[in-house]
Amino acid sequence: MTFVSRILGFVRDIMIARIFGAGMATDAFFVAFRIPNLLRRLFAEGAFSQAFVPILAEYKNTRTPEETRELIDHITMLLGITLFLVTLIGIAAAPFIIYASAPGFSADTEKFNLTVELLQITFPYILFISLVALAGGILNTYGRFNVPAITPALLNLSFIGCALWLTPLIDPPVLALAWAVFIGGALQLIFQVPFLLRLKLLPRIRFRSRDTGAWRVIKLMGPAVFGVSVSQISLLINTIFASLLITGSVSWLYYADRLMEFPAGLLGVALGTILLPSLARHYTNNSTEEYSRLLDWGLRMTILLTLPAALALALLATPLITTLFYHGVFTEHDVWMTREALIAYSIGLLGLILVKVLAPGFYARQNIKTPVKIAIITLIATQLMNLAFIIPFKHAGLALAIGLGACINAGLLYYKLCSHKIYQPQPGWLNFFVKILIALASMGVVLWFAAGSDASWFTDSTMTRTARLSGIIIMGASSYFAALWFLGFRIKDFTKQQTV
Repeated sequence: MTFVSRILGFVRDIMIARIFGAGMATDAFFVAFRIPNLLRRLFAEGAFSQAFVPILAEYKNTRTPEETRELIDHITMLLGITLFLVTLIGIAAAPFIIYASAPGFSADTEKFNLTVELLQITFPYILFISLVALAGGILNTYGRFNVPAITPALLNLSFIGCALWLTPLIDPPVLALAWAVFIGGALQLIFQVPFLLRLKLLPRIRFRSRDTGAWRVIKLMGPAVFGVSVSQISLLINTIFASLLITGSVSWLYYADRLMEFPAGLLGVALGTILLPSLARHYTNNSTEEYSRLLDWGLRMTILLTLPAALALALLATPLITTLFYHGVFTEHDVWMTREALIAYSIGLLGLILVKVLAPGFYARQNIKTPVKIAIITLIATQLMNLAFIIPFKHAGLALAIGLGACINAGLLYYKLCSHKIYQPQPGWLNFFVKILIALASMGVVLWFAAGSDASWFTDSTMTRTARLSGIIIMGASSYFAALWFLGFRIKDFTKQQTV
């Protein structure tokens, strides 16, 4: 389901690149959309889910159904009231928010005013998507993983529909993208209501200020806001830096980020979503050994699938960007600039996904403090790297800092999990790594020779590029998994059945 949603995300970005390219209007929209997206991670998918799901799992396993439903009711009211107020404040304070998050835009009055208008339209998305995250947390805890996984596809469908049909009817045309965000958020919330009704867990309008479970969630959520969202905070700070660079820098980073987010979302979000409620259940049941084995499985799956994705992003940067985005007003210069950012992002892809697997190891135990301390160190290190890299590498330096910062974050999380004896590596890691490296070398050789020169990708037609890229991806994936098979890997070795 996540794969379907990510494919639709690519279609959406192809449409945006073809119609709007990479310029003033797209810079304005991507900055405006990044603000509610950041708040989505802070209030919704990130901090809220990490605080809410472990406690909901505890209630589900140790309390009565009515007590569990009351927890859901009270949390919904607290979250809804808070985010309604945040939304109103955000709309009213949009000019100040843009001035703080993209100070470079203030030099261009038209660009600044457009960004403010776009933010005011998109800001209610935070209210919709936070309630979507609440519903998704409930459904995931009860084993209904497919519904929350497919829900983001509705936002992508909204983008595609508005880009095709609303753009010609509105002035300036980029406002259609902002309305796509608003409509997509509302559609996602409406979509999940019937599934909550089936579970008889649709939140009721009621509020009890002294509910202990609800306040436990709020207490855990406070530090988790920072801990789980460090990469998003870094991206926001990167936007500040990028707004000071030449026009197009924000857009080039966005398109590269979207390519990087395909494996990050497909693997990181999917594994993290499944691991958190499962780990929380093992912690509640005091199953220490199974807790550690489940983390070990998650780490091996991450490395098995992420390293070839990172290598492919680096080696196939030009084929990917030309095939997906080199249409309409997206120029050859935009391709080269996006390529630089994508290669920089690929260096840190493993770290970005490992964080999504390692962090639940703490959150499932309701330990928020440790990831927060690590997040603070990571944020400081990332900004120091931003300052060091931005002059020599421009926008690509900002992408490199994000990736290396994620690697630092993942390394420290891993160290703390081991030192606290939460996680104990299972036997066979050295042998596992050696086989992975051999398979990567095999895939790398195939991709290098199959891709050919970068220049050839600019002269081919769209159909030719698509066919070439599809064939190369199939060849690369086949060589990787064939090498693993010859080295003794079998699918059954990596399947893990979990009861709900």
